[in-house]
Amino acid sequence: MFAVPSFVWATGSTFGARTTVSPSLVQLARDGVPWFVAVLVVTGFLKLVGALLGIGLTRARGARISRFMVFCGGGSAILLTWHGGLFVVHGVLAEAGAVSVEPDLAALTCWYLYLWGPWFIVGGLAFAGATALYVRPRRDRRELRLYGAVGALGALILSVTSAATGIG
Repeated sequence: MFAVPSFVWATGSTFGARTTVSPSLVQLARDGVPWFVAVLVVTGFLKLVGALLGIGLTRARGARISRFMVFCGGGSAILLTWHGGLFVVHGVLAEAGAVSVEPDLAALTCWYLYLWGPWFIVGGLAFAGATALYVRPRRDRRELRLYGAVGALGALILSVTSAATGIG
């Protein structure tokens, strides 16, 4: 379900986006800007991969697949939690008046603070929990924890770098 909006917006429809997403992003979707449509499609597929990963974490797999899934699970947990946390922190700062928000974006602050941010945080925590539950009964849990930590660290470095450079 989480992937559906990405694919819908990639078609040029802005259903559900006009009041909950930045107007500049809505305009890019409406205009069918090729690079943005590609971003939306890739994002939709990444969300589908995330769903498969979540399903995959529900039962034991072979050693190689387990390492890959725990690596991705740790990374997903950090990426989603970080992304949601940024939304929440910015929303709190904007609501408190500590940061200024452009007038056309002011109405969106509440959406990011109360819907999008918490939604991403819950998803990140769900991945963290699913990954931990997957690792716990395994004999090779020490090795798997290392893979999860490397995935989480990589995701954290990627997230901090993208935030610091203004990309994400």
